Amino acid sequence: MVQVSDAFPGFSVNDVDAARAFYGETIGLEVTDSMGGLNLTLPSGQGIFVYPKDDHEPASFTILNFEVADIGKAVDELNAAGVVTKIYTDPHSYGTDERGIAWGSKTGQGPDICWFRDPAGNVLSLIGQ
Repeated sequence: MVQVSDAFPGFSVNDVDAARAFYGETIGLEVTDSMGGLNLTLPSGQGIFVYPKDDHEPASFTILNFEVADIGKAVDELNAAGVVTKIYTDPHSYGTDERGIAWGSKTGQGPDICWFRDPAGNVLSLIGQ
């Protein structure tokens, strides 16, 4: 059996500098240089490795979910920072409102959630607590 001492998730981006600015300044995570890429430190202390990939293709699924106390306020803050939060426009898919929030707590269909993309096109979300 392999003796694993730790594990961490990772994902690729096409521009490490843009990722550093986005995750550090826009999202507010601790970002440090690591192994030719970046280490993001989540509020829980978990680290995520972000690595450069020349032929990067954005993940078509949600790679990170950020829990927030007030999803409406968090969406407004992202929008003020220039982040587009309405990435799903088909009302039959997720039933998002004009800001891109799917109000699961109001419809009984899961959590309040809003999807958006990082500068590399990877899908992220805010989830209301």
